[in-house]
Amino acid sequence: MSKLDDDLVSKNFENDLVATWTVPMSDKVYKIEFEHGTTTGKRILRVNGKEIIKHDWMFKLVGREIFELNGNRTILKVSIDAVGIFAYEYTLQVGGKTYEKFREQQKKALQIWLVRMAEEEIRICLEKETLDVWVNGSKVETTGEFVEEGGTKTHFEIGAGASAYIISQSSGKRQIGLVHQLYVNDALIRPCEGNEDQAVITSMDNEK
Repeated sequence: MSKLDDDLVSKNFENDLVATWTVPMSDKVYKIEFEHGTTTGKRILRVNGKEIIKHDWMFKLVGREIFELNGNRTILKVSIDAVGIFAYEYTLQVGGKTYEKFREQQKKALQIWLVRMAEEEIRICLEKETLDVWVNGSKVETTGEFVEEGGTKTHFEIGAGASAYIISQSSGKRQIGLVHQLYVNDALIRPCEGNEDQAVITSMDNEK
């Protein structure tokens, strides 16, 4: 069932907003908003505030809307299904998976950190399988080396004259696998846990 802030909401009669979803990707988090007018059949779909689909009037109130994310080949589908008289359910599929399963998959596949430097918020994302690193939406060049304690050390730049590296080492526990730790200017950064919009941003402004 569709969710506003991950929970199904009643219809907003001012703008017909019926659902929002947040979809975490390597480059950024995409906020998807869907409006549905159950009188006119109006459908409006926005991604990060940008309107990408708009139907002012549609005779059929149920159906599907299929789209791609900006610069991302992942296919998404919003489904509108009737669940009673004048009651509708809105669901999102991402890459053929349910929204909930995709979120769980991304939680396992990505490690994300948020850092503030010189009043700029920097999002750093590690793809755990490939060890590719993304900084503020762009994949960056990295150099890797082995560390004496075991594991790898991946170096990259994040701008503002700051250097960063990620140390990836075995946790010693099969169910956990590798543990990834980010250091910016040799300071350990706390990773995001759960939703990014509720995460604590590590400030480096006071670091020397």
